[in-house]
Amino acid sequence: MVPNTIFADSTMQNDLFDHAKFHFLNKFPESLPIENAYLHIGMFMGWIIDQELYSEYFEEEAETEIFRFKLRELSPMLLSEIWGGALSHDLLNEKGKSFADYYYASGEFLKDYESVLANGLPSIYHVQDNWRNYKKISDLMDHKFQMWSKG
Repeated sequence: MVPNTIFADSTMQNDLFDHAKFHFLNKFPESLPIENAYLHIGMFMGWIIDQELYSEYFEEEAETEIFRFKLRELSPMLLSEIWGGALSHDLLNEKGKSFADYYYASGEFLKDYESVLANGLPSIYHVQDNWRNYKKISDLMDHKFQMWSKG
């Protein structure tokens, strides 16, 4: 089940789309490692990298991580952990911000993530960090981005 209190958290900054701490400090399964709260953010960040929708700031600060992610040497979960579990406006270029406002901030991404990757699992935090799962959500995000781009 997608947590519905994430975006209503009063501590969330206006420039922040999501943060892993909002998940592991909320209704997070005690039986799972905290790292699992980072995965969905890393999946989105990875897609941003693959689509080159990241900001110049992120490119300068994360040159090695971007390169390693593109080579599939750095998993989505690890990518998110390296960046402290934060998905913020400053990591995205203007087109990336607009799409993230439309898709991520609206809660649609988490709904899709749950239906595509967590279907049949106890929660979105039980999704495995692997390239097969990344491909599934990435393909759906490609479609959503194309639809959004067409207006």
